[in-house]
Amino acid sequence: MKIIVTSGKRKTATAKAVVRPGAGIVRVNGHLLSTYEPELYRLKLQEPLLIAGDASSGVNIDVSVEGGGIASQTESCRLAIARALVATDKKLQKQFLDYDRTLLVADVRRKETHKPNCHGKARAKRQKSYR
Repeated sequence: MKIIVTSGKRKTATAKAVVRPGAGIVRVNGHLLSTYEPELYRLKLQEPLLIAGDASSGVNIDVSVEGGGIASQTESCRLAIARALVATDKKLQKQFLDYDRTLLVADVRRKETHKPNCHGKARAKRQKSYR
C-alpha cells in the first residue's frame, strides 16, 4: 500500500492526514489519540475509526492540524481521517455517509463579516431612541 495524504477543513482549522501501513496507531500533532483531551473531542475523533473497524487497524494515521479552536480542529481532523480511510477502502464511503454526512463532506459555514455602522456583532443595530 502506498502513502495517502488527505485534508479536512472546518472554519479556520486545517488538518492534514497521512496514512501509512502499520499497526493502527493514530497521532494528532505528534500525540497519541489516547492522550487527546478533552474526552468529548477524543470520542468524536474516534468515530470514523470505530465505524471502519478492522480497516483502520492495518494503517498508521498521522494528523497535523493548525488554526481555529479545539472544536474546529477536532472536526477538521475527523474529516481528514475519514477521507483517508475511504481512500484506503472504498466500501467505507457508504457506511460513513449513512452514519454522518459531515464525515466526508466539509461544513462550509464561516463567521459572518462585520458590516459598516454595526456595533459589536455582524447584524447588531443601534437601539432606537425617541429622545
